[in-house]
Amino acid sequence: MEKFQLEVFLILMNLGAASGLVYTENAIYLISDVSSYLYQYSFATEKTTKIELTTDAKETIEKKNKPDFESITLANNQLYIFGSGSGAKRNQLFTYHLKTGKISERNIQSQHDSLQNKFGISADDYNIEGVVYYHQKTFLFQRGNGPNAQNGIFILNDTTKEVNYHPIELPELKGVKATFTDAVLVEDAIYFLAAAEKSASTYLDGEVTGSIIGKLNPETLNVDFTQKISDTHKFEGITLYKKTTDSLEFILCEDKDSEDMKSTIYKLTIKKTTR
Repeated sequence: MEKFQLEVFLILMNLGAASGLVYTENAIYLISDVSSYLYQYSFATEKTTKIELTTDAKETIEKKNKPDFESITLANNQLYIFGSGSGAKRNQLFTYHLKTGKISERNIQSQHDSLQNKFGISADDYNIEGVVYYHQKTFLFQRGNGPNAQNGIFILNDTTKEVNYHPIELPELKGVKATFTDAVLVEDAIYFLAAAEKSASTYLDGEVTGSIIGKLNPETLNVDFTQKISDTHKFEGITLYKKTTDSLEFILCEDKDSEDMKSTIYKLTIKKTTR
């Protein structure tokens, strides 16, 4: 069992349903699955700035029309923001350049359709909730909260264009399977979040029975460990905050599946153990 400590880190107002975050350059960048803004919290000013990703950006969008941003990751001074692919309006990929502020957008529905067709995953099961770039490969974390519980990882080789899918079994929490909600690369390991939710739908929310953190080897795809970190929270975003010789500190965000326009940000400290 890993030693961990979970504590409240920040409370951000006017930001609901936080679904992903990245810490870089003394700031946290956050996305929400009901909004079309990118949010930046600056530690220097202790203020939150809204960045419009679209010309008609809104803070709250109804479920049937929302872009459903579920993944945000950093590479080459750019933030990549992905819709979940779990519906016709959830296929956009936005990039935001940290130095220039340039924003670009493209529709990647054809990629989502190709993955579903190639690996026999129905549209009702398909739900991308985390993205990691590692050694010229793109890891897409498929949340298995659909009717067929297909939890796993798509791996796209950016050099050879080869595509693979690997099912990943995770523990149950109170009789409900935990499924991926986000992931982050730390050196040569991937740390992931997964939540257990009583719903066989990628569209409808259900009762949350807890969240876990885990560590995955990106070469072998073996899960090195999992640890329950909450019985009640549905954590949906993880980013590395600090690394010391004996611990890792992560920042987490949660989606309360409510209309509350307030986000509690947590810090999770994991003490390294000798095995």
